[in-house]
This record gives sequence, C-alpha cells and structure tokens, in this order.
Amino acid sequence: MTTLIGCVTTVSQPSYRLSTVVLLLCVYDHPHQLCNYCVPAFLQTVHCRIVIVLPTDIQAESIPLILGGGDVLMAAETGSGKTGAFTIPVIQIVYETLKDQQEGKKGRTAVKTGGAVFNKWQMNPYDRSTAFAIGPDGLCCQSREFKEWHGCRSTKAITKGKYYYEVSCHDQGLCRIGWSTSQAALDLGTDKYGFGFGGTGKKSHNKQFDSYGEEFTMHDTMGCYLDLDNGHLSFSKNGTDLGLAFEIPAPLKNQPFFASCVLKNAELKFNFGGEEFKNPPKTGFVAVDQAAEGHVVKSSQTGSVKVSEVKSSSCGPKALIVEPSKELAEQTLNNVNQCKRYVDNPKLRYDLLIIGGVPARDQLAVLEQGVDIVVGTPGRLDDLISTGKLTLSQVRFLVLDECDGLLTAGYTDFIMRIYNQIPQVTSDGKRLQVIVCSATLHSFDVKKLSEKIMHFPTWVDLKGEDSVPETVHHVVVPVNPKHDRSWERLDRKNHILTDEVHAKDNTRPGANSSEMWSEAIKILKGEYTIRAIREHNMDQAIIFCRTKIDCDNMEQYFIVQGGGPDRKGHQLSCVCLHGDRKPNERKTNLDRFKKQEVKFLICTDVAARGIDIHGVPYVINVTLPDEKQNYVHRIGRVGRAERMGLAISLVAMEKEKVWYHTCANRGRGCYNTRLKEDGGCTIWYNEKEVRKPI
Repeated sequence: MTTLIGCVTTVSQPSYRLSTVVLLLCVYDHPHQLCNYCVPAFLQTVHCRIVIVLPTDIQAESIPLILGGGDVLMAAETGSGKTGAFTIPVIQIVYETLKDQQEGKKGRTAVKTGGAVFNKWQMNPYDRSTAFAIGPDGLCCQSREFKEWHGCRSTKAITKGKYYYEVSCHDQGLCRIGWSTSQAALDLGTDKYGFGFGGTGKKSHNKQFDSYGEEFTMHDTMGCYLDLDNGHLSFSKNGTDLGLAFEIPAPLKNQPFFASCVLKNAELKFNFGGEEFKNPPKTGFVAVDQAAEGHVVKSSQTGSVKVSEVKSSSCGPKALIVEPSKELAEQTLNNVNQCKRYVDNPKLRYDLLIIGGVPARDQLAVLEQGVDIVVGTPGRLDDLISTGKLTLSQVRFLVLDECDGLLTAGYTDFIMRIYNQIPQVTSDGKRLQVIVCSATLHSFDVKKLSEKIMHFPTWVDLKGEDSVPETVHHVVVPVNPKHDRSWERLDRKNHILTDEVHAKDNTRPGANSSEMWSEAIKILKGEYTIRAIREHNMDQAIIFCRTKIDCDNMEQYFIVQGGGPDRKGHQLSCVCLHGDRKPNERKTNLDRFKKQEVKFLICTDVAARGIDIHGVPYVINVTLPDEKQNYVHRIGRVGRAERMGLAISLVAMEKEKVWYHTCANRGRGCYNTRLKEDGGCTIWYNEKEVRKPI
C-alpha cells in the first residue's frame, strides 16, 4: 500500500511572523512511515504555516532503499540533498530501534540468525569465506574479489536418497557449484571431500580438474543432482543432463552432503525448491527442501559470523557517520539535529560531534551518558575507538560521506579497521547497513572498497562520472608570462608574495630560465585574481588555491590592496579557510562568508567537499586541483538551485614549480626546495596537461 510520508524541519523566513515548517513529502511502497509520529504532535502544539515541497531526486531514490534495509551507494551533484538522503532514514530507523527496545520488542530482522537460520534450506552465513556475501533471502550469493576464490555451504545436508537443486548465474564471473561434506575446504573441489563443476567446463575433486559437460555463464541455469543410494553425482545445464560426473568414494557415502559453491567476482542464486524450478529434475529426484526428515541434518557451523551480544542499554551509538573534514562534520550534525528536532517518545539520546581541536574530555562525558548518532572525522574517531572509549558494538549504520575524499586522504585502513569492529549482525537479528555517498563515486578505489564492506549495494547514480552542473559556465584564462610581461615591472612590494619555492633560484627578469617563468606565473596569478574580481564586479566568490601557504599569501595580498578580514563592505573583504587555521577561526570564517559579511572565501580543497554554501555566483581556481574529481567539487559551489554561475580557472601555459611535501612533518617548517626525485619536496606542475581530462 502506498504511504504518503512527511518529515518536519524548520527554516528561517524573516518575512513570516509565524514559524515556517517545511513538510518533505515522498511517495513509495514500504512499511516504514517516515516521521509520521512527529508530524501530528508537532502540528498540535505549534501554530505554523506549512510549505509543502517535494524531495530532491537523490532523496526520493535513496530514502526508500535505506528504509528497506539495503546498502546504498549515492552519486549526485553537490548541493543535491545527499546529506538529507541518509540522515532522514537513519534517524527513522534509529528511532524505531529505540521504540522497539522501549516496548520490549525484537523489531524487524533484516537477516535471521541463530537457530532460525537452520529451519530452512539456504546458504549458511556461519559457514562461508570472509568475502562471500549472502542476500537477506539466504539464496542470492556474491563475491566481488577478482583474485581470490570465496565459498559457502548450505544450512542443511542430505544423508540419503535422491535430491536436486538449481543455481542461476547472474553474471559472467567464475564459479564452481556442487556438493561437499563438512570436512571440505570452502574452496570447493580442491580436496577429497568436495565435488564441483565450474563454468569453464571442468569438474573438480581432490585437486584434479577434468573436462566435463559444457561451459556455462550468465543466464544459464545449472542443476545439481545427488544420488546417495547409488553414490552418484551429476549436473545439468538448462535442463540438459550432462551425465555422470563423480562416483562417491566408499568412505564418504555415509557422510552428509551440503550444497556448495565457490565464486570469484561472481553472483549466483540458489533454488532449493522454495519456488518452481526452471527445469524440473529427472525422474526419481525431488527438491532438497522436500527431503524426508530422516534424510536431512542441520549444519553444526554456527560461529564464524560476528554477532553482537551487547545489551540494549549499552551507551554505544546506533549510527556512525564519517566525514573527511571538520566543517562537513559540523554541517552534517546540524542536519541531524534539524531532522530529529521533533522526534519524541522516545527521544533520541545525545548526538555527538567527534573532531579534533576540541577538548576530548567533553566528548568523553557525552559518550558516558549514551549517544545514538555519532558524526566525526577520522583522526579523533580513531583515537577514541582504539582506546575503547567509543564502542562500535551496537552500530547499525556506517555512513561514509564524501568517500572518495576519505580514500584520497589515506583513510582506507581506518575504514577497514572500524568496519571489522562492527558486528555484521546484532543479537536481535538486524544487519549492519553501509551507506557510501559523494558527488563523485566513480573511482576505482571507491568501487574496490564497496566490494569489501557492502552487502549487495544498490547504486543510485543521478550524476554520472565527472559531470558538472549545467548551470555553470567555465572560463579558462591562460597565464602566459612570455606574452604578458607586466610581471617584470612589479617589484616585491607591489605583487603577491610567492611560496618561496624559488627562494634559492635566480628569478630576476632576464634570467630566461624555467624558474624565472615559474615565479612569473605565481605573480601573474595574483594579479589576474584581483583583475577578475574588479572587472566582473564580484559581490561573492570562492577562491581556491593549491596549498595553505598560497591561501595565506592571497589573503595578505588582499589586505595590502585595502581588503581583508576586517574590512567589511570593501571590494576585497575576505576570510581564509584551510587546515592550519584553528577550528574556531575556521568555523567563524565560514559563518562570516555565509552571512556575506565578507565577499571572498580563500581556501584549499578542504572547503570544496560538501560544505553547505548555496548559490555562490563565482569560483576562481587560482590553480587547478591535482585530481579532476576535485574540480567537480570546487565548481559545485556555483550554479546551485538553478542559479547560473561562472567558474574561472587560471591555467599556466608554462610549467610551474610547486610544493609537494613528502617529509615526515608534511611541510611544517620545511624549506627543502629540491625536486622530489632528488629527495626534496617540490615537483614541476604542468597545468596544460592537467586541464586536458577536465
């Protein structure tokens, strides 16, 4: 039955005397009724004016999938509402979990555990390899490892009689299907206890691979026959009998035989007879799930899946949201607070922001009282998790926001570490859900990570690879010091300070060296930035620089020109945002820019990823980003909400020498201007080549 659901959040509208409520509406078929507990109570207590809006595309697509218990990968434009797409359903299900605990219920189970698994024929979550995934129905199986085989056995085994099951191939990956005893390795057919038939047309037993039958692949349906009365194993392809494959050795004839498979980057679906077979079995054989009670035993494998035994009163969070930057973490927590504001009976316990730069004792005090949702950055999260201060034993949601940014920053090991500490299934049968979202999800690293930590994820791709908003105009301004010689007429007091990468080089006009042209590019980029602002009479813009020292130098140049942080209303009023600025200063500077107290935000790429800055009309790329994905994030600041925007990129026509710190202190106090290959911390950067893929 279709349910019309609503979520209440407040927005500021100075023209309204009454409170304004945005009612987010979404129509879909699902038993969850998102936030329908909060709407009536709120409307009874607050006199309000209601504005009804539809959800964004990413919200309409993703919310039902997450509520349905699935893992979801989201790819959508920056500013498309990705944060709300995961915070709204996370709050909903956390609320339902707390409600069930309050009422003493077990709640809905996404994956059955314990003895319930063995009441019917399905693949055994307790008897499988580490990278072998089993769907909620227990029948659909998948492994996305490209180099390794991963296998699984069924929950029940046949001890006598003639029985049959079917397997459908869902893709072109490699697989072997068949039967094995409990003593067999999960790598089916590599020892004397397992009998397999692979898609390459080979049968295997005891490490011996012989030609048999035909090759099979996607869209083929394979039948697996077990005749323990005569000691025979055989297979069929799309209803065609392939003949006798194995005679079971005498020592194994009295052993229970499990349905088994092993996969390499493949997906299969088993049919043990719960639904009609595509190809009925041969005369005398019946479906395994119709086996007589005396012909079946249950598996004794019950302990390889991590299951939480933690009591519901634990102080640990139900949801963990990982962000790549402090600003984005604060923004996400604000979204959580806004969406949960009217959730009541029970109220969600504390939510917590875990970031560096703030006293850890304050965060520990909140953890001891109990939290339901934690939002944080990897550094401080890792500290609290590794010391046992933050327990992950009750986490039901792991959200990796701006995942490509997390991986680029080198947090892959951290992600795997926390994932391995989170129970895959809680004691009441609820499975961990993993949500990955970003404006760009199409990198190899993100795909590889998703194969390791996600369970049959649904990809919601509303953007496509490396796309940019249609409302952004792109302008490339060539910076050619050989054609524009104005830099020669400027002395040090009259141009932007440079990054001192050429402090030991001769860069005076007339030197006619690569170092001279590189220094000239740095000077001209400062001049072109000021010229672009004045010629377009820019009232607001974000200015992206490559390094923190470049940001500081640009801010200082604005100050020399009469602008800066303290010159509100000046044409060149500005603030700076990068990782070396103190957290309070970064927050204050971002707020001042949002409130338009200053016109320009000078920053590194840390501010490009998901920061909630709407409708900025201009972006200036003083230097192109190292990775083309970051270009998408940068220009995602402009042209949002159907407003046109202009992105100006200053592109050097000659090679520029730039900092590329490989030293242990990552550039702090480093003046090693030698090239990287010579043991230094600089590289030659060719923006003409960087521009081509963009």
